Amino acid sequence: MRIVTWNVNSVKQRLPRLLPWLDERVPDVVCLQETKLSEDKFAELLEGPLAERGYTCATVGQAQWNGVAILSRVGLTDVQVGFPDMPGFPEPEARALTATCDGIRVTSVYVPNGREVDSDHYRYKLEWLGALREFVAAGPADQVVCGDVNIAPADVDVFDPAAYVGHTHVTVPERAALQGIEGAGLIDVVRRRWPSERVFSYWDYRAGMFHQDLGMRIDLILASEPVAARVAAAWVDRQARKGKGPSDHAPVIVDLDTAPDGDLGPVVPPPSNPGRTRKLPQSR
Repeated sequence: MRIVTWNVNSVKQRLPRLLPWLDERVPDVVCLQETKLSEDKFAELLEGPLAERGYTCATVGQAQWNGVAILSRVGLTDVQVGFPDMPGFPEPEARALTATCDGIRVTSVYVPNGREVDSDHYRYKLEWLGALREFVAAGPADQVVCGDVNIAPADVDVFDPAAYVGHTHVTVPERAALQGIEGAGLIDVVRRRWPSERVFSYWDYRAGMFHQDLGMRIDLILASEPVAARVAAAWVDRQARKGKGPSDHAPVIVDLDTAPDGDLGPVVPPPSNPGRTRKLPQSR
C-alpha cells in the first residue's frame, strides 16, 4: 500500500504534472494540500480523470487559498472535515480532512504558516496544532497524519539553521507543538528510515535553490506505531520537483506492507458515491 502526501500549490496549475505522476507512481492514497479550489471546481476538474484511474476523492476547499483532499483507490469512507475545536482565522479554514482508507484513518493537513513570530497568525498556528494533538490522541490505533506541517522538526531539516533564526517554521514553540503531536502516538516515518540523511521536501522557487539543494523538510507522514511498523520504504520524490512548472514541494512517499506477514490481501474497492464535503469561507 503506497501512501503519498503532496502540497501541489494549486491543483489546477499542477494538473499537467499530477495526472502523469499518478500514472507513473500509482499511489493507493494521496493526500493533497493547497489545492486552491472549491469543492465544485475540484470535482469539475478532477473527478473524471481520477475515476478513470480508479480513484475516489474527498475534498474541502476555498476559492483561492488553502484546500486539502484525499484520493484513494483502496476505499474512502467516514469522511470528516476538520477536527474538534479546530480554530479559525477567524472562521474555520480548509486545512484538514480525514477518511478511512483500507482500514487506516488518514488525515490530510495543511498547517497554518504562522507568517511572523508572535503575530496573530503565529498564535493561531500554535492553537491549531494543539487542537490537532488532541484529535490524534483520541484517534484509532491505525492512523496517519500527512501533509505540509510548515515546521522543520529539527535543525537537520533545514539547509542552514542560521538562515532561519527569527523566522517561523523553526521556533521552539512550533517544534514543541509538533513534538506534542508525535508524543500523542505518531512517528515521523521518513526520519525513522533515514535518521541522519539530508532530506528536504520544499525548495523556494528562487533560482538555484532546488539545484543547490537549499531546502527544508516540512512535509511529513506521521504514523501510529502499528502503521509505522509496516513501512517498507519511505522517501521524497525529488524527480517530481524537476522540469517545467513544478510545485515548490515534492511528494513524500511511504510504502507499507498491507499486512504484518507481507500478505497483500484483497484490494478494497472504493465506494460508488462517497460524496463531497461542505464548503468553507474564503480566507488565507
